[in-house]
Amino acid sequence: MEKRLIKKDVLAGIVGKIAGDVNLVAPVKEEDNVLFELVKDGVTALSSYRNTKNAPKAFFFPRSETLMRYTRKEKGYEFTGLGEDVSGQTVIFGVRPCDARSFVILDLLFDQDKYKDPYYIEKRANTTVVAVGCTKPPYSTCFCTSVDGSPMSTEGADVFLTDLGESYLAEFLTDKGEKLLKYFGDAKADAGAEKKKEEIAQAAAKEIKKTIPAHEIKAWLDANFEHPFWETVHKKCLACGTCTFMCPTCHCFDIQDEVKAADGKRIRNWDSCMFPLFTRETSGHNPRTSQKERWRQRFMHKFRYYVDMFGPIACVGCGRCVMSCPVNIDIRKIAEDISKL
Repeated sequence: MEKRLIKKDVLAGIVGKIAGDVNLVAPVKEEDNVLFELVKDGVTALSSYRNTKNAPKAFFFPRSETLMRYTRKEKGYEFTGLGEDVSGQTVIFGVRPCDARSFVILDLLFDQDKYKDPYYIEKRANTTVVAVGCTKPPYSTCFCTSVDGSPMSTEGADVFLTDLGESYLAEFLTDKGEKLLKYFGDAKADAGAEKKKEEIAQAAAKEIKKTIPAHEIKAWLDANFEHPFWETVHKKCLACGTCTFMCPTCHCFDIQDEVKAADGKRIRNWDSCMFPLFTRETSGHNPRTSQKERWRQRFMHKFRYYVDMFGPIACVGCGRCVMSCPVNIDIRKIAEDISKL
């Protein structure tokens, strides 16, 4: 594994050079928010920020994505092409460790042995992830250490940057990451830089003050599907879907056809288990009749169903759902309350 030491004042120039050669997605300031966006001329990528409001999963699993196009003929339909061209190389710069780890969790679903999503897989193959470690937790709502992550986890990253003070330690973890070596100069990292990184990592993990019993509650979830507790967790919920749309690992979608004259396209759109229409059948029957069943589904999926199917908890502890919920529903408190039952 190659390691380089990068002076802080040259990082912006490195990012600019990368943007000149490939598509660059990075955190940018937009009014009061920091968002991951495609960096265009005149837009400055941020190197100093807490975390972005949006999760970068949207660049592999877009909010709305055209899957195919077709035309109606005299007899039947004719396929006229796939959706958007995603063949170009992309670098996502500035991903926090929790978000980089979310890619690994989503890979288990979209790129598994039985089912493979070619749209997601192609974008992943064409994208290099440059992650930046959290030397301090971005927000008080962070709880990554409770769900098998850490502020300095390199999981899901191709290149990992650690802020050492006056410089960055750049670690090139994969073959895709090493293709960016030409941008980062020749200053090799020494043992002192690596030791300082380890000290920073240990200190950062201790700064995560909030922990939840994410693994311990699974046995209770297995045995208490009909427990009265589920009557209490949803009462404030507005069914707005904010928690799911902000989440780096939520992946529900709906597929619709849009037709104009003889031309049509099939589109995949994000959906949410929080919405009443999500499970409504064509007959009109809805097996999840109230927000109780929907909230139970969301929680059970993250902490039990996904674990049963793939292994990891489907939550990276970024805290976005906690910060963004308009009625202050806190998934951490729900886990704590379950652990007390």
